[in-house]
Amino acid sequence: MLIGVPKEIKPDEYRVALTPAGAEMLVQAGHEVVVQKSAGEGSGFVDAQYQKAGAAILDTADEVWAKAEMIMKVKEPIAVEWPKIRDGQLLFTYFHFAAAEELTKAFLDTGATAIAYETVELPSRELPLLTPMSEVAGRMAVQEGAKYLEKPQGGLGVLLGGVPGVLPGKVLVLGGGVVGTHAAKMAAGLGARVSLMDINLNRLRYLEDVMPANVSLLFSTPQAIREQVRDADLIVGAVLIPGAKAPHLITREDLGLMRPGTVIVDVAVDQGGCVETIKPTTHHDPVYVVDGVIHYAVANMPGGVPRTSTMALTNATLPYAIQLANKGWKQACADNRPLKLGVNAVAGSITYQGVADAFGLECRNVDDFIGATHG
Repeated sequence: MLIGVPKEIKPDEYRVALTPAGAEMLVQAGHEVVVQKSAGEGSGFVDAQYQKAGAAILDTADEVWAKAEMIMKVKEPIAVEWPKIRDGQLLFTYFHFAAAEELTKAFLDTGATAIAYETVELPSRELPLLTPMSEVAGRMAVQEGAKYLEKPQGGLGVLLGGVPGVLPGKVLVLGGGVVGTHAAKMAAGLGARVSLMDINLNRLRYLEDVMPANVSLLFSTPQAIREQVRDADLIVGAVLIPGAKAPHLITREDLGLMRPGTVIVDVAVDQGGCVETIKPTTHHDPVYVVDGVIHYAVANMPGGVPRTSTMALTNATLPYAIQLANKGWKQACADNRPLKLGVNAVAGSITYQGVADAFGLECRNVDDFIGATHG
């Protein structure tokens, strides 16, 4: 198979979908890899490293898109890339379709196949291709939140760890999944007082065993959230429903309960966000203020630490990419149910229920496309 890696062009996106080490493994497996010139530079990988790994360097994105049978990306294709997608082509990347109706409809028009990193799901319900970026985003949420709590940034002027004689700052984490767990660990490591809320009691019981003493575990209800936001210095939104839009746990009205200078970091923004007033921002212009509350909503947070993120992402995606290349997507998905759950769209049809539900569209069974010969 011929695998193409175009340069990411979303604003402030420095990651790349494949490291030179990953390209070498695909080449060793008998495949061709083409990489757009300078695609890896933002993550610290130069063209010569890809060439040494056996990949070919192409000057333009158009050449990569035109040649490749499978495109590997990090972020969803943006409008200028939509015309480059071919009927029957396979795209393997983050899509987050449920929060992007225009993208969804444009992709359906291409007739291509979309396998979304974020909906590949193991029997344990773990999302193995979302996990590494969730780990990065959870840790970054606290790092960025701490920065915007500083007074020159408009924040409350609170040091999360406090000092002897002064209470540490309070961090509220909504959601006890991978993002929330890593955010809580990071905040606790700084010495903050942390409250982590979730609706899964079994998850809360597990977290009680593994979290440090300065993390309190609370069952999440709208009333309990309203009580917690009153004195929180930093709020981290870490709620995810795989392949579906995130629920709004904090309303516009709830902002009135918070102190001016409180910081919200909504990691769920690329799935619509769990805060009613959230809207996507960029690393170049990451925050805005609503009712005195600072909103940080960078939709590609891990892009701010691209070298770490690229290596972590390739570690997770490469085994699946090799399967797709070796077998073709139909046979690979027939043999690997977690990978089959990643198929969001095929030949103009939605094949993932959460995306179909978001826009009132019909959901086709992916098995209709894989066919009996691949069963």
